[in-house]
Amino acid sequence: MQPRREVFAEAYIGETIDCFQNCLQSTEMCKDELKWAQDVLVKYFEVVGSSSVLDRARSQFEQLTLMSFDLDADSLPYQHNQRVKSPITQQQLESLFKQRRSVRWYENKPVELDKLQQAIEMASQAPSACNRQPFQFYTTVDQSKAAELSSIAMGTTGFADNIPALIVVVGDLSSYPAERDRHVIYIDGGLASMQLMLALETIGLSSCPINWPDIEVCEVKLAKKLNLPAHLRPIMMIAIGYAQSEGQIPYSQKKSAQLLLKEIH
Repeated sequence: MQPRREVFAEAYIGETIDCFQNCLQSTEMCKDELKWAQDVLVKYFEVVGSSSVLDRARSQFEQLTLMSFDLDADSLPYQHNQRVKSPITQQQLESLFKQRRSVRWYENKPVELDKLQQAIEMASQAPSACNRQPFQFYTTVDQSKAAELSSIAMGTTGFADNIPALIVVVGDLSSYPAERDRHVIYIDGGLASMQLMLALETIGLSSCPINWPDIEVCEVKLAKKLNLPAHLRPIMMIAIGYAQSEGQIPYSQKKSAQLLLKEIH
């Protein structure tokens, strides 16, 4: 909000401090994420004003044993003109979009796990609600395992055995305890998946998104295969490999902007 109000975030600062306190006590918390949360809270209490709610939260925060991190400007909000600037032109980006096609035929060549890790690192820059990133990428580079898992999704008849690597994008419902947010994992997971497929293209790998059916028997079967607890739900699968240079790709006619754009009056 501009200009910033002297008192803000009263409605949820108490809940935030309680959550942060639990994170400090956890042995499984990502240190980088914990540092980011701590930096933001330190800065928040530096700039926010005073009220009964804020003073109580500030006192609770000051009593916590914080991690020994130096305050890092990279963790804090910054001006738009300070963001990373890309040299990519509109034409170059459009070319990447057109280069990315759904590829189903791959070379008999193993996919390196470290390349998938690079692509996932890039995909993690995708936006998500409240930056909660409620997704994980269950990954296999075992061709037989990729075939077994992809066949559960249906729609892969004829090419499942040709998939060298597979990622199952899994959403974490525990990231959004409110019922109203139960569908957010699909939005956030979809955004990250698109960036993942584009990232794969830049490192020489092709992919094919595999639709995940909303069928309970499939959900149960995949959950057993991946040992997923009830709060983790499959969003989609992505087949990955080195494309056969002469493999066929179906032509996909895309709707024009004139058809897609609906002006609001």
